Amino acid sequence: MTQPIVEIADLHLSLVGGAGPVNILRGIDLIIEAGETVSVVGPSGAGKTTLLMALSGLERPTSGRVRVAGTDLQTLNENGLARFRRQHVGIVFQSFHLVPTMTALENVALPLEFAGDSLAFVRAREALASTGLADRVDHFPGELSGGEQQRVALARAFVANPALILADEPTGNLDRETGQMVMRQLFSLQQEHGTTLILVTHDPALADRCHSIVRMADGRLDPGGVAA
Repeated sequence: MTQPIVEIADLHLSLVGGAGPVNILRGIDLIIEAGETVSVVGPSGAGKTTLLMALSGLERPTSGRVRVAGTDLQTLNENGLARFRRQHVGIVFQSFHLVPTMTALENVALPLEFAGDSLAFVRAREALASTGLADRVDHFPGELSGGEQQRVALARAFVANPALILADEPTGNLDRETGQMVMRQLFSLQQEHGTTLILVTHDPALADRCHSIVRMADGRLDPGGVAA
């Protein structure tokens, strides 16, 4: 039997604010199989982004277990988590998070360079071509439209062929037409690579494109958890 790509058990995560601890995640249990596409929906403040951050190791749980691609994230130190992300996780943010002083090619090659890949720029060029940006490789982010910047971010997320892609409102800063184009690209890349995709979105149409929907409220899964 194939091991699930994501296994979350009784996940709690609290952050300390000015008024004391704030409980963001309150006992999440979730299993996602390899190759699935899953949307995470719910009101603002439900804990959707925090769940993605816990899955990437960018936020440490207060208690519970997070296992991704067979690795228990709680067993890793910060350096181990960074290596884990390079090897197994691609992240697409709402605000692109490109390095403004680097070209599109350099931005996409960056995670491969950190991993010591001697073919970093060859692979980065291929990844940009796969998103329709072969003629924009030498442009800086400030010279690209919002849609082009997000396509660079997609190329960067997929370039290392990760097991898991985490996308946090990837169309939130784009107009509707551009957002639809970017999402077509995202789902096309997911199918091409066979990657597991977890997508946070407020758009019901986008949520419905996924194999299943996880509904969150108040840091918990809604009754029923994952709905096909």
